[in-house]
Amino acid sequence: RRKQKQRMKTVAALTLLAGSALAFAPQQAGKSSSAVSASFEDALGVQPPLGFWDPLNLLEDADEERFNRLRYVEVKHGRIAMLAVLGHIHTAFGARVPGNIDMSGTSFASIKTGIAGLKDIPTAGLIQIVAFIGFLEVFIMKDKGTGDFPGDLRNGMFTWKGSEEELMQKRAIELNNGRAAQMGILGLMVHEQLTGEPYVLNALCGVPSNFNAGL
Repeated sequence: RRKQKQRMKTVAALTLLAGSALAFAPQQAGKSSSAVSASFEDALGVQPPLGFWDPLNLLEDADEERFNRLRYVEVKHGRIAMLAVLGHIHTAFGARVPGNIDMSGTSFASIKTGIAGLKDIPTAGLIQIVAFIGFLEVFIMKDKGTGDFPGDLRNGMFTWKGSEEELMQKRAIELNNGRAAQMGILGLMVHEQLTGEPYVLNALCGVPSNFNAGL
């Protein structure tokens, strides 16, 4: 009965992620878009197999400024998600910073990975993390409008080497990896809450990750 309940949770999680993936499906051919949004159908990131998609009509009647704002947010969230997935995997297999997180002797090694770790971090530590993120957001990670594209945080400080085609390809790769990472970290968090095993493919293959075992 326990296995059946576990299987039902896994199926529910897969159904949730499948529903989220439908949001990335291209619009129906018969659905008209405005002349302005149509101008973005050849923008960077419109790639096979999905092509151009805007299920929430965020680009309907949008101008260039609106598009650039949305692209900046997409790039930023993609970068954050890539770091989140990397950090999740890195700590899930046991890597930890040496030493203690506070003066009372709470070691980094004793803090769980994922959402569960929030309960292990002292309140003062959480406040410092939020403050540091806020500092980066307000003062450091800012697009001042002097870059070559939305999300270009170099702000004219240095240049990348490569042809225009190579640079566009690398930007497209960053977009795709960021989009995948956003779905990836969402999946890890959902499965952690549903089953306690975020690496569901490991579990389905009979090789569980033993997530947070012993912590």
